[in-house]
Amino acid sequence: MADPSQAADAAHAAFDLVPVVVLLAAGVFAVPLFRRIGLGSVLGYLAAGLLVGPFGLAFFHDAQSIIHVAELGVVLFLFVIGLEMQPSRLWVMRGEIFGLGLVQVCLAIAVLVWVGIVQGFPIEASFIAGTGFVLTSTAIVMQVLAERGELNQPHGRKMVAVLLFEDLAIVPLLALVAFLAPGGVEATMADRIWSIVIGLGAIAALVIAGRYLLDPMFRMLSRFGAREVMTAAALLVALGSAVLMQAGGLSMAMGAFLAGVLLSESTFRHQLEADVEPFRGLLLGLFFLGVGMALDLNIILQNWTTIVISVPAYMILKMAVIYSVARLFKAGHREALDRMVLMAQGGEFAFVLYASATSFGILTPEWNANLTAIIILSMVLTPLVLIVKERIQKPVEASTEGLDGVEDSEGAVLMIGFGRMGQVISQALLARGYHLSIIETNPDQIRDAEEFGFRVFYGDGSRADILHAAGAAKAKLVIATADDADATARTVEVMKHEYPLVPVLARAQDRGHAIKLMQLGADYQMRETYESAQAIAAEALSRLGESAEVVGEVMAAVRQRDADRLDVESVGGLGAGKDYLYRNAAKPAGH
Repeated sequence: MADPSQAADAAHAAFDLVPVVVLLAAGVFAVPLFRRIGLGSVLGYLAAGLLVGPFGLAFFHDAQSIIHVAELGVVLFLFVIGLEMQPSRLWVMRGEIFGLGLVQVCLAIAVLVWVGIVQGFPIEASFIAGTGFVLTSTAIVMQVLAERGELNQPHGRKMVAVLLFEDLAIVPLLALVAFLAPGGVEATMADRIWSIVIGLGAIAALVIAGRYLLDPMFRMLSRFGAREVMTAAALLVALGSAVLMQAGGLSMAMGAFLAGVLLSESTFRHQLEADVEPFRGLLLGLFFLGVGMALDLNIILQNWTTIVISVPAYMILKMAVIYSVARLFKAGHREALDRMVLMAQGGEFAFVLYASATSFGILTPEWNANLTAIIILSMVLTPLVLIVKERIQKPVEASTEGLDGVEDSEGAVLMIGFGRMGQVISQALLARGYHLSIIETNPDQIRDAEEFGFRVFYGDGSRADILHAAGAAKAKLVIATADDADATARTVEVMKHEYPLVPVLARAQDRGHAIKLMQLGADYQMRETYESAQAIAAEALSRLGESAEVVGEVMAAVRQRDADRLDVESVGGLGAGKDYLYRNAAKPAGH
C-alpha cells in the first residue's frame, strides 16, 4: 500500500500553486503602487517581474517559458483591437499602413543597420540586430494608447498602422534570416518561395472561414445559452487563428488581429470582446512580468559598456527617424514628439528574430544575449521616458489665431457657450429667424462650428467687458450654456448686476448648480439631463403597459413634486427636500 504522505507529496509536486500566487501578488501590489506614484502599469509589471525573477527573490528561474505563455496576452490584445477595426476602416488606413509604416520601417532599418556596420560587425549580423530594434513593442504601445483612450483617435490610429505593418514585416524578415545564413542561399531560395505560398494560403483559409463559418457558428452556440461555451468559442477563434498563422509562417498576433477584423461586423462582436477581455488583461500583465524576469543582470554586468552605449544610441536614432517621418507625413510637432517617445523601444518580435538568426549562425549566442538585454532595457526605459516627456512638456494651449472677437456681434439673442446643449438650443431659434450672437472660449470648438456653417465669436462670457462688447445691454434674451458650471454662474451673476432687465436662461449641470443659479437670479434654469430623463421615464411607463392618460398624470405629478422640492431646497439646501422623493427602501421607524 502506498504511503499517504508520499501520495500527498506527489500531488503537491504535480500542481504547485505557489508560483501562481507569487505572480498574482506581484501584479496586485506593484501595479497599483506604480500607477499611484504616476509611473504607469507597464513599469509596475516590469519592476514586479525583476523582483520575483532570478535576480530578485528568485521565485522563478526560466523567464522565457513564462514569456512564451504570456505572449498569448499580446495575441488576445490584437484580437480585441481587430474587433474594433471594421474592414472599411482598415481600407481607409491602407495608406497609413503601407505608406507611413513602410517609410518608417525602411528608413529606421537603414539607419540602425548602418550603425552596426560602422562598429565593424558583419553586414548580416548588423542587419538582423538593427531590424530587430526597429520592430516596436506592440504590447507597450497598445497598452499605453488603451490607458489614454487614444486607440481610435487619429494620432493613435497612425501608430496602430505602423505596428500592423511591422507585424506584416516579420514574415519576409524571418525568410531573410534563412536567406542570409552562411552557405544557405541555394538551399533556401525554394524554401523561401514555398513559405510565401504557405503564408498566403493560411491568410486565404482564415478569410474564408471568417466570412462563411464564424458568424453561423456563434449564432448556433448562442441558442444553447451557455455563457462558458461562448467564452470558450471566443478563445478558440482567437487562439486557433493565431496557431493557423504561425503554421503558415506568419505571426500569431497577426492571425488573431485578422480574426478580430473578420468578426468586427458580427452581431456577436461586443459579446466576444467582453468574453476575451479578462484573459487578455491577465496574460498581457503576465507578459510584462516575464520581460522583467528576463532581464539578465549578469550579461548586463559583463557587457555593461556595450549595453550602456547601445541602448540610448539605438533609442535616440530610432526617435530621430520616427520624428522625421512623422513630420514628413504632415504630423504636428507635438504629435511627432509623442510618437517618437512611445515607439522608441524594441519589441517582443525581436526575440523571435534574434533566436532564429542565432540558430542559423548569423548571430553568436553572446550577441543574442546582448541584443536581448538591449531590447528589454529599452522596453523598461519607455515608461520612464514617457513620464519625463510629460513632466517637461508644456500643456498645449489652443491657438486663437484667426478667430473673431466679440466687437460688433450684437444679436437679438446672446448665447454664451456653444457645446452640445447650445447647439441643440440654437436650432429652434434659428428656425424662427432670430439673429443669434454666440460666444465661446474653446478655439477648437469654434473652428469645428465654423465647418458646419456657424459664426461663433471668441470671448469669455463671464466677464462684464466681454458681455458689454457683445451687446448684452441691447439683447432681448441671454442664454448661458457654457460647459463650465462656474463660468455659467459668473455669467448669471454679472448679467443680473449689470443688466437686471435682460432675461437670463441658464443651463444647470446638476441640482446643486440649479439651486445656485436660482439664488443668483437666473430667470429660468434647466438641468441638462432633466428633460431627457423625464422622457425616458414616460417611455418606460408606456412600455410597461400603462395607458397614455395614466402616463401623463404620473409625469405631471412627478414634475410638480420635483418643482416643490426644488423650491424648498433653494432655501434650506439639498437635504431639505428629501421627503419629496419617492423611495424604494422602507422608511425608518417613526417616519
